[in-house]
Amino acid sequence: MLDIHSYDLSHINKENFEQYALDVFEYQYLHNSLYRDFCTFLKRSPSSVQEFKEIPFLPISFFKTHQVCDDSKTSFCFESSGTTGQVRSKHFVRNLKLYEQSFLTQFEKQYGPIENLCIISVLPSYHEQKSSSLLYMINTLIAHSKYHFSGFYKDDYSRVIDIIEKSERPVILFGVAYALMDMSEAFPTALKNTTIIETGGMKGKRKEIIREELHQLLRERFALDFIDSEYGMTELLSQAYMTDGKTFHPPSWMRVLTRSIDDPFEFVSGKTGGINIIDLANLHSCAFIATQDLGKLHTDLSFEVLGRFDASDVRGCNQLIS
Repeated sequence: MLDIHSYDLSHINKENFEQYALDVFEYQYLHNSLYRDFCTFLKRSPSSVQEFKEIPFLPISFFKTHQVCDDSKTSFCFESSGTTGQVRSKHFVRNLKLYEQSFLTQFEKQYGPIENLCIISVLPSYHEQKSSSLLYMINTLIAHSKYHFSGFYKDDYSRVIDIIEKSERPVILFGVAYALMDMSEAFPTALKNTTIIETGGMKGKRKEIIREELHQLLRERFALDFIDSEYGMTELLSQAYMTDGKTFHPPSWMRVLTRSIDDPFEFVSGKTGGINIIDLANLHSCAFIATQDLGKLHTDLSFEVLGRFDASDVRGCNQLIS
C-alpha cells in the first residue's frame, strides 16, 4: 500500500516506475470517487490490472467538467488559460510542495543549478492569469535564482535585450510563441549566452505556424543553434523539455504512451498516436490522462508532439503543431 506521507518523486526510476504506477493507481482508485467510477465503467480495478499499460486513462476533458481530486483537502486550483468563451480546465492541488519538487528537479536536470542562472520571461497574456501553473513555476524559479535581473518582463522586449547583454550569468528566457515572435521582429539581434524555452502557441494573438518554422525564424533572428521547448499543461504537475530540437524528454516519474487513433485501448510505438500520460506527480488528482495531443513515442521514452485531434481546442503549454 502506498504511503502518501513519505511519497517522494526522487525515489522513482526506470526500474521501479511500473510498481509506483500500480501503487498510485490503487491509491487513486480507492480515494478518487470520480476516477473509480470511470474505472468501474471500464470494468477495471486494482485486482484486474497487472501492468501499467492496463490502467485506465481518464480523458483530459474531465478536468473541465468535474473536480478531479482525491478525498483530501485541496490547497490550490490551477486554471488553464483558454480563450474567450472556452471552458477552462481546473486542476485542484493538495500539495504544492510536490509540484515544486517536480518542476525544480526536472528543470535543474536539464539546465543546471538555478542559483547560477538568470531567469527571465516574456509571457504577456499570463499576467492576468493568476491561477496559471506556468506562472507559478516560473515565479518560483525566479525566486530560487536570487539574481537581481531575474524576473517577469511582460512585453518590455528592449529591457529583455538589455538584460541579456548585461547579465553575468547564463540566461534562461521563457516565452510564449507570439511574444518571442514579436520580440524577434522588433529586436533581431544575436543573444549571447542565452537559452530560449518556448512554452506554447500563439494564444489567438497571431496566426499559428508549425514549430519547425517558428524555431527556424527565432534561431535566425537571435543567432542561436537551438530553441528549446517545454511540454506541460494545467492538468499535469510535470513537464518534459525538448533541448535538441527533436524530441521531448520526460522526468523519471512521467511516462508517455501513444494510443492507436482507431482504438483507444491499443498502444502503438514508432508511429503517430494519441498521447496518454502517466504523471506520478499528480498523486492527489489523476495520474493517468488521455490527452487530445498527437505524438510519436521513441524507444528511449522520449516523444514528439505532432499536433492535435480534429475539433479539439487549441490550448496548453505547448500546442504548436510539428
